[in-house]
Amino acid sequence: MRPESVSTKQTRIATLARNNPKLVITSLNHHLDIEWLRHAYNLTRKDGAMGIDGQTAADYEKDLEANLQSLLDRIKSGRYKAPPVRRAHIPKADGSTRPLGIPTFEDKVAQRAIALLLEPIYEVDFQPCSYGFRRGRSAHMALREIRNQIMDCTIRWVLDVDIRQYFDTIDHRRLREFLDRRVVDGVVRKMIDKWLKAGVLEGGQVSHPETGTPQGGVISPLLANIFLHHVLDEWYQRDVRPRMKRRCFLVRFADDLVMGFEDFLDCIRVREVLGKRLSAYGLSLHPEKTKMVDFRFKRPDGGRHPATQATTFNFLGFTHVWGKSRRGKNVVHQRTAKDRYARALKAIRDWCRVNRHQPMEAQHKRLSQMMTGHYSYYGISGNGRRIRWFAHQVQRVWHYWLDRRSRGSQGRWKQFDRLLSAYPLPAPHIVHKYAEASKPAARGTGCGKPARPGL
Repeated sequence: MRPESVSTKQTRIATLARNNPKLVITSLNHHLDIEWLRHAYNLTRKDGAMGIDGQTAADYEKDLEANLQSLLDRIKSGRYKAPPVRRAHIPKADGSTRPLGIPTFEDKVAQRAIALLLEPIYEVDFQPCSYGFRRGRSAHMALREIRNQIMDCTIRWVLDVDIRQYFDTIDHRRLREFLDRRVVDGVVRKMIDKWLKAGVLEGGQVSHPETGTPQGGVISPLLANIFLHHVLDEWYQRDVRPRMKRRCFLVRFADDLVMGFEDFLDCIRVREVLGKRLSAYGLSLHPEKTKMVDFRFKRPDGGRHPATQATTFNFLGFTHVWGKSRRGKNVVHQRTAKDRYARALKAIRDWCRVNRHQPMEAQHKRLSQMMTGHYSYYGISGNGRRIRWFAHQVQRVWHYWLDRRSRGSQGRWKQFDRLLSAYPLPAPHIVHKYAEASKPAARGTGCGKPARPGL
């Protein structure tokens, strides 16, 4: 819960930005005080990985008030030095790795404090099509919007867009130009410049990339949203949507985005100019992952889709396909993507293999947590079969590794059924329910008849 003074200040900043959409704000840092930093500290994760200084949240908390006062003084006076982020690599579903930058704990608090200053301004400016890393918005809201847009606006052609290494290729000069349009407070801008120039520690060597903002930084998602707001969202609303012949939409979650079109030629025209638009700002489309999808549930001539034509697309871990509702209507189903399903089962399998000798209470507690987390994200209408199969496979995996532990004496299915009676695993269930008749698309989200032809 936000302290009253912080909430009041953020409301004032938002009101100023809303009432003056073209105003360049010159003074923000006077809102920074100890209470603001304490709130930033409370919002910072305490169980995250350590940065290059090895300091944990518990270490920082031992002398919290003095540390926050020192941090405030250094920020205000310009003496704050942003340490390099520690580079780590996390595996991706396709077998590659994603570089992750891990700041120090104090740097996370400082980034959170500056982000709290900027968020009220840009929440006013951001377009409704943007859902990633924004207060009051979520991945499930983006998924629901895509489903509603396709079903309510008769969208039949989809551009599944992938920006190649987006966070690593953000142009610093362009980013500063975009920030200049809204915020020129000296303290805030110097802090952002310090984070952009801080460098990356990997393999004992510090490098200073001239582009990009490290994934893992607290302020990185906000800066990434600001960049794509100007490069993509505004361009779509101002130049693209009014020139479409028929209805269209854009839904973006950070650098993951989907564009849908009612008209085939509209989709072709946008596909041709999208790459040019991104390249003008130092970005590029992934040639293999960016594709045009024929999302018609049937062809007009009654024939089958060509084998070379993509007819489904993935977004935020779900594969979007046409299916039938219980009443026999054509509806969009969002099902767990195969790579996400395999990754979730692998995590279960690896944990059971390593921890099969732990007490049953501990194994049951951890497996229940992992399954509940899976249902919380993937438990949406139309995905019941996938999550039921997931629950079935988890039982098989747990049985297998208990059988390996006991060499067949404890892991027989009859004994395992008795074990499940004593330690029942969470039953699969739908958490996010969609009404069979989708709601009308929200005003301003992109669905609607355009005003002018030609692009």
